[in-house]
Amino acid sequence: MSTTIVINSQFHAALDMLEQAIANCPDAIWYDTAPKNRAWHIVYHALFYTHLYLQPTLDDFVPWAMHREEANRLPTTGEAYSQTDLLEYLAICRAEVDRCTSEMDLDGASGFHWLPFSKLELQFYSLRHLMLHVGELAERLGAQGIDVDWRGQK
Repeated sequence: MSTTIVINSQFHAALDMLEQAIANCPDAIWYDTAPKNRAWHIVYHALFYTHLYLQPTLDDFVPWAMHREEANRLPTTGEAYSQTDLLEYLAICRAEVDRCTSEMDLDGASGFHWLPFSKLELQFYSLRHLMLHVGELAERLGAQGIDVDWRGQK
């Protein structure tokens, strides 16, 4: 099995878990302003950087049509994205995984000057970042008796 197929599979498995967290998140958690990092914002942040780091370079990145500059960094106080909005963005990220991993030069540079490693290592870095935030959401949901099922591969 090729490295590209493995990367693609793991991104889709992680996005499946994020999709579960979004779809099963009650409004009381989604819109809760008490936590420093709001649930909707954790989701947006995770999707934004997944989308970004799939691109060859920063110059190649075209933000999602509903992107708001203040929303890509944690924490934020901006207007919340709805679950429907972020499920739409998740679908775009899924398509980007398929498109970008098939064209990716894994031996090349990351394409981002602040990340001085290979494109292959960037994908591991990006997957760790995505799963950190899936775990954060799963913890909040789990405290309310809502499970996010593990996906090993897609």
